Amino acid sequence: MRIAIVDESASRAAVIGEGLAALDDCEIFVVTERRGLVARIGEIAPDIVLMDLGNPSRDVLEEYFAVSRVLDRPIAMFVDESDDEAIGAAIDAGVSSYVVDGLAAHRIRPILDLAVRRFNAFARLQSDLAEAKGKLAERDAVDKAKRILMDSRAFTEPQAYAELRKAAMNQGRRIAEIAEAVVTAHVLLGGKA
Repeated sequence: MRIAIVDESASRAAVIGEGLAALDDCEIFVVTERRGLVARIGEIAPDIVLMDLGNPSRDVLEEYFAVSRVLDRPIAMFVDESDDEAIGAAIDAGVSSYVVDGLAAHRIRPILDLAVRRFNAFARLQSDLAEAKGKLAERDAVDKAKRILMDSRAFTEPQAYAELRKAAMNQGRRIAEIAEAVVTAHVLLGGKA
């Protein structure tokens, strides 16, 4: 596992490193410079990012939230103090774990595990949502194609569906693909979608 520790303070980064010392088969990279942070994190290609910000200003928080929006990795963020607005911004930015006043070596491993689990759970939810949206879009295309066939060829709904199914089987394609082709052809010929 590749772990990036982002902290402008080498002493605080050492506390995080100490908390990770017991992990086997793990590469740790410490980034102490804010300038070019996104590019540096991109070069490292970590599996997880641990950020210790201490007591950051609003501008510094925004910079680090920008990093978390770009990365598709679990991120645990440590701050000394926080407010509701900063917590909300961290969640919106995709931070997996936001820890207030909790930087201690013995807490690093459980926080890392939590960040990874929350990230994976959220990724599964996003995947499920994308799949559901895709199925709804396919169903919508099939319904539109059936309406087009019903209007243009005076088919009943079961006949229109049977025609789409027959075309799909004959062409070795999915019904949704055939339906999208029917809708596209109809629009190209001047019809409404």
